[in-house]
Amino acid sequence: MRNYFREQLKQLHQELTEMGKTCEIAISAASEALLKNNDALAAAAENAEEELDRQEREVEDLCLKLLLRQQPVARDLRQISAALKMISDLERIGDQAADIAELARLIRTPVENLHIAEMTQAVIRMVTDSVNAFVQRDLELARAVCAADDQVDALFDQVKQELVELIASNAANSGQSLDLLMVAKYLERIGDHATNVAEWVEYSLTGVHPEGQ
Repeated sequence: MRNYFREQLKQLHQELTEMGKTCEIAISAASEALLKNNDALAAAAENAEEELDRQEREVEDLCLKLLLRQQPVARDLRQISAALKMISDLERIGDQAADIAELARLIRTPVENLHIAEMTQAVIRMVTDSVNAFVQRDLELARAVCAADDQVDALFDQVKQELVELIASNAANSGQSLDLLMVAKYLERIGDHATNVAEWVEYSLTGVHPEGQ
């Protein structure tokens, strides 16, 4: 019975890893759609968001089976409970990537001089590392993800300042600049969700949620 439980936990890790990869695809495609004015990439981001919805349901179903059928001990119970919390944040990441893709269809202002690409890469690293921290049971990596959120916040502030300057120099294009600000805000929220995932990883390993300390 215990060996079967371990196999199901392994499956849970694999499915969470796949969710993390789908999040990467969604964020990357949405960002590239913006940078390259490419509607096909926007559609790819939206398709990835739909795939995340399906994956969330599968992982949730697996977690509930583990809870109801296997009677996990305390440490394993924390893992499963954390996974249930994590998938909600991963699904929300997909929603926000789709929101970016929707805006990308409207924005035609060049964005090469903004720090949106850097924000994108930073949040993708956070998402990837947060899921890897769970699978690898790596407390230090989880805490590094939480620390990395400061960099994303700093990039968000930088993009805001860049857009203020862009509006000042080209008021006629202020609507597009406000759309770009929303893109940056969605990326900042993705960083927040990745931080949430990492905090649940810490809870699964220590039994203490960082916000409760």
